[in-house]
Amino acid sequence: MKGSEKLRIFSCETHINQALDMFVAEQKTFPMLERLTDEEKLSTKCTYCNVASIYIVSDEK
Repeated sequence: MKGSEKLRIFSCETHINQALDMFVAEQKTFPMLERLTDEEKLSTKCTYCNVASIYIVSDEK
């Protein structure tokens, strides 16, 4: 990643393991895993499919 770019992966229940694996492979560190709020779930799609996201995998809050 360049400078201040942060890796953020949105994930549904089905793809959470893939999101965690991808984050660790790219960042070489453990991510933070957070459940999205009900409001965030309405407007955020999974990075891997078109289903509403449940989780965000990122390096910081």
